[in-house]
Amino acid sequence: MFTGIIEHLGTIDSLKLHKDGGRLTILAPTVTPHLAIANSIAVNGCCLTVVAMENERFSADLSGETIRKTSFGELRPGMRINLEQPMTAGKEFGGHFVLGHVDTVGRVARLEPEGENWWYGVEVPESFARSIVPQGSIAIDGISLTVARWHDRIAEIAIIPFTYEHTNVRDVKIGDAVNLEGDVLGKYVERYLEARSAPKPAGNLTIEQLVQQGF
Repeated sequence: MFTGIIEHLGTIDSLKLHKDGGRLTILAPTVTPHLAIANSIAVNGCCLTVVAMENERFSADLSGETIRKTSFGELRPGMRINLEQPMTAGKEFGGHFVLGHVDTVGRVARLEPEGENWWYGVEVPESFARSIVPQGSIAIDGISLTVARWHDRIAEIAIIPFTYEHTNVRDVKIGDAVNLEGDVLGKYVERYLEARSAPKPAGNLTIEQLVQQGF
């Protein structure tokens, strides 16, 4: 469980991909002193497991499913990425519930300054559009953000200077892939409503059984 409050930035040291998965190695001097093998960490919003550590670097294995569901297949060495350690008991909860389970990939559609702030627009897949709620929460590359505007499948977010300077938002370019995770509370509501509206399964009672019971 994460909050979407980015505490550290790392740099991709290497990314080795093959047909069924891969391994990602990240240079992260500020966070590696606090990590251990088997720890979880959110990397651009995707919960990964630390499998190796050496010289201020940590490595995580990627499954084929992770590569298909995230932007990792488009990352390159030297790119900056957002890092967050899991919540701990008593830790301030300043963002929203972020599971680190990426739903899909979006594409950067806009990054324009407005005074000291920035407008950050991300085009989302049609299948994910139902998860967007104006003034609701969304995690983009692991950052807890609020949807300020929603139109034509583009979620627009107002980025303050602190967020711009302390995340990888400052590096993104139009067309870049970003990881998206919808609000988990909305997912549970959606799943509940789907279950309520689903056709009820037919019972096993037959005409013959009714006749036997005297009906």
